[in-house]
Amino acid sequence: MTFLSTRYGYLKPVLKGFAALLLLTGSVSMASACEKDRGNLDVRYCDDNGDLVADTPTDKTKLLDPDTLVFSYTPVEDPSVYENVFTEFMDYLAMKTGKKVKWYGADSYAAQVEAMRSGRLHIAGISTGPTVFGVNLAGYVPIAIMGKNDGRFGYRLQLITHKSTDIKKITDMKGRKVAHVTPSSNSGNQAPRALFKSMGVEPDVDYKVIYSGKHDNSIMGVANKDYDAAPVASSVLDRMDDKGVVNKEDLRIIWQSKLFPTTSYGFVHNLTPELQKKITEAFLTFDWKGTALEKEFGKKSDRFIPITFKEHWSDIRTIQETNGTKYSQESLAGLKVKKKKKKKK
Repeated sequence: MTFLSTRYGYLKPVLKGFAALLLLTGSVSMASACEKDRGNLDVRYCDDNGDLVADTPTDKTKLLDPDTLVFSYTPVEDPSVYENVFTEFMDYLAMKTGKKVKWYGADSYAAQVEAMRSGRLHIAGISTGPTVFGVNLAGYVPIAIMGKNDGRFGYRLQLITHKSTDIKKITDMKGRKVAHVTPSSNSGNQAPRALFKSMGVEPDVDYKVIYSGKHDNSIMGVANKDYDAAPVASSVLDRMDDKGVVNKEDLRIIWQSKLFPTTSYGFVHNLTPELQKKITEAFLTFDWKGTALEKEFGKKSDRFIPITFKEHWSDIRTIQETNGTKYSQESLAGLKVKKKKKKKK
C-alpha cells in the first residue's frame, strides 16, 4: 500500500483551491431540500433524523464509492510520525473495505475540514473542538473514539506554567502572556474562554492571548519559558512527557477540568451506506495488540469504542455556543493558525 504524505506538495494548492471555491460559493444551488430544521449544518446538508450530523444522501448519484480512501489524523504533532503510527490500521481498513487507503498529513485543523468538504478526504481523526466544525461545514460523521474496554475515554483541559514562575492560581494569569492553541481548539481555547471567565479571569481582557497553532507548540513554549502559561490537552502533555520531549516535573499544573472527549474518528456523510458500514466495522474490530497504535496510545486507550456526536459532544457544543462560535468560512479561517518559529537556545 502506498501513502500520500505532506511531502507531495501538489496536494496543498489543490486542496486550497477547491476549498476556496466551495466555501465562497456555499450557494443556493448547493442547498439541500430538507424536511426538518438542519440546525447548525451547512445549507448543503440535511438532518431529517435529528442526530445532528449530515444525513446520507437518498439520491444514489450523490453517493461516493471511491477506489482509494484518503485518511487523515488531527495535526497535533509531526504528521510524518503519525503516518507510521496508523499504518497497520490503514492496512486493516484497506482489507475490510477492499479499497486502497492513502494518508493525508494535514498541517492545520482547517486543512482537514476543507479537504473533507471538497471531497478529497474521506476518513479522519479530528480533534475535539474542530470536530464540530467538521460536522457542520464538511458533512463529517463521527463514529468512534479511542478508549478502554470498560468504555472509559477522555482527557482534561490543564492550565500549565513553568515551575519557576509565581503563577499558582488562575487569577495569577492577569497581565501575563498566555498561549492558546487555535480559535477552534476545545481545551486550547474554547473551554478556557467559557470557563476561566467564571473563575475571575477573562482571556484577551485580563491577559494577552497568543495563538501557538498546536498543543505541542504551547507546551514547548511554556517549557522553554516563551509563554507564561497555556491551557492544553492533558493527553498531549502526557504523550510528550512519555517520549521525553518535555519533563512534567519542570511544569506546574495550576488547574484542570472534568473529562472531555478526545479526537473523534469518522467519515464523510456521502459515502455509500455499504462503505460506511465497512469503515465502522474496521474501527470497532481493529486489534491494537502489538501495533504502533498500542505503543503510541496504549497507556490511555487500547481500542476504538463507539460514540455519537449528539451525545458525546454535548458539552463541547455548549462551550462553543457559550462563546458565540459561528460555523462559517470566517470561523474556519481561524483554524489555520500557523506554527511560530521556535527561538534558538
